Amino acid sequence: MKTIRLIPRLDIKGPNLVKGIHLEGLRVLGTPSDFARHYYLNGADELLFMDVVASLYDRNSLHDIIKETARDIFIPLTVGGGIRTISDIKSVLRAGADKVAINTAAIKTPNLIKEAAREFGSSTIVVVIEAIKQDDGRYYAFIDNGREYTGLEIVEWARRVEELGCGEIIITSVDQEGTGKGFDYSLSNIISKNVSIPVIIHGGAGRKEDVLNILHTGEINSIALSSLLHYDYIKKNKRIINESSEGNFDFLKGGRQNVQIDSIGLEELKKYLNSNNIYCR
Repeated sequence: MKTIRLIPRLDIKGPNLVKGIHLEGLRVLGTPSDFARHYYLNGADELLFMDVVASLYDRNSLHDIIKETARDIFIPLTVGGGIRTISDIKSVLRAGADKVAINTAAIKTPNLIKEAAREFGSSTIVVVIEAIKQDDGRYYAFIDNGREYTGLEIVEWARRVEELGCGEIIITSVDQEGTGKGFDYSLSNIISKNVSIPVIIHGGAGRKEDVLNILHTGEINSIALSSLLHYDYIKKNKRIINESSEGNFDFLKGGRQNVQIDSIGLEELKKYLNSNNIYCR
């Protein structure tokens, strides 16, 4: 029986949990701490926090959120967005993170991966690869939430970050992210077959069958999920909107669900996978 990790991904903008499609058009979904605690109590293996505007503003503003989360939640926390230096990594780890996720800084200064792995250990350093398929069928790495082309072919880049000491890769299909149309199986297979470190696949899950299918395909055993879980939480846990915060609240006010997403709770998803011979802790 295959053992897997299910990792809720929480995209943060300012004080809000947000969600977009193709990493753009961000909608406010609620308060990050509410979602984080819910996922922890329902069996999340880890939590992934990403400051999705950090690169734009050249900073990471998750310290207070991480401190609050780490007080009450006792599973690994991975934090990313705007982390550019060894000092940034120290700061996030001191706030309560167990691992850091880097993308822009890894591409612009690859030696940061080696230095960070040497100082903090490979298991602490996660590299995020935002992949977009090009007209020639090849995938290239992007930064700044899929907006900036880097010219790096993803297999070459994935192999390089492993050589530099990265302990884990998060591969996001920007093409599929937030659409609910399912994972990019070709992308997950290409990455998992070309590196020996753990790979977390992210982007595209719209129903429980998508999760089951990707786990039966290739070597993937870890998945980061957002829309699939977030919309279920919203449906079952109505919250008062704090309109003093900035952001697009129209989605929450309208009470609409993304029609592409057949949302499911984390506990229910784990039971479904267990019934299909996928072992969840």
